[in-house]
Amino acid sequence: MPLPPRWLRRLLFAPAVVALAFVVVTTLPIWALLAAAASPLVPGRLRPLRLLWIGCVYLVWDAAALLALFLLWVASGFGWRTRSPAFQRAHYVLAGWFLRVLFWQAHWTLRLRIDVVGTDPDTALPGRPELVLCRHAGPGDSFILIHGLVNWFNREPRIVLKDTLQWDPAIDVLLNRLPNRFIAPTPERGEETVRQVGHLAAGLDDNDAFVIFPEGGNFTPKRRLRAIARLRSLGLERMALRAERMRHVLAPQPGGMLAALDAAPDAGVIFVAHTGLDRMLTVADVWRELPMDKRIVMRFWSVPPEEVPAGRQERIDWLFDWWARIDAWIASNR
Repeated sequence: MPLPPRWLRRLLFAPAVVALAFVVVTTLPIWALLAAAASPLVPGRLRPLRLLWIGCVYLVWDAAALLALFLLWVASGFGWRTRSPAFQRAHYVLAGWFLRVLFWQAHWTLRLRIDVVGTDPDTALPGRPELVLCRHAGPGDSFILIHGLVNWFNREPRIVLKDTLQWDPAIDVLLNRLPNRFIAPTPERGEETVRQVGHLAAGLDDNDAFVIFPEGGNFTPKRRLRAIARLRSLGLERMALRAERMRHVLAPQPGGMLAALDAAPDAGVIFVAHTGLDRMLTVADVWRELPMDKRIVMRFWSVPPEEVPAGRQERIDWLFDWWARIDAWIASNR
């Protein structure tokens, strides 16, 4: 389904979310009684109540973020100064605060724990911009990564995201005010996508983190097979064979990484792997796992810019080498 134009999303979607949040909160006792009555009929401890609470929290979270963003828009002169450094910083601070609230609730309701292992990016690459390349699997991994960059490492992320995420009004409004790119990753727009990635990565300063997901989407077994077939259709048999040996990740698409490295030659590179949500690929998976009681492990590896290969093919091979390393780490830590 095509995404409606921005003006329509602002006029309809954002007010609808705020109104829906008000209705749900004011009628919450009724929904809670229905969920409580259904709980004994459903396997799992209070699963309907937990799902109801998660949905309500996210809806209210979205609505509160939209109201706060509206106030920032008014304070900036009805959008006139939203691109100024002060208001850009205010939006990052707001994003960090709302992400802390969201993960506090995830910890309390779902019993999620997030542990970070490996290199501390700020210790390994102090005072440098960073290019962050992360695997993509399971719901919420983008939220976890951005939460970590903003709240643990005090970075200001620039993110390459799928355009479908703009269906969420709060994400749509917030991230379109910050230096990010929503893209539709289609083969016919490949060159334009790479150009946009390079433009976004240009001009990074010492507390910026450019975030990209080289796989282009969440891992699923079917997508893995499609990625391998695509490499073969392009005549890249050696890359296809390497992708076949990786069982837990998709074959990385190097175009965005190459453009980012060219645009930000002084940036260090951070590779990120995570495990803990890998098996939750559908809504049914999430429902089955409630309460999750999960330990999510994020592994960081830091590479200084002087260790990044210089040639195009060498960089592509280097990316596949790192993705094979990430695949092996996932296999050992699932």
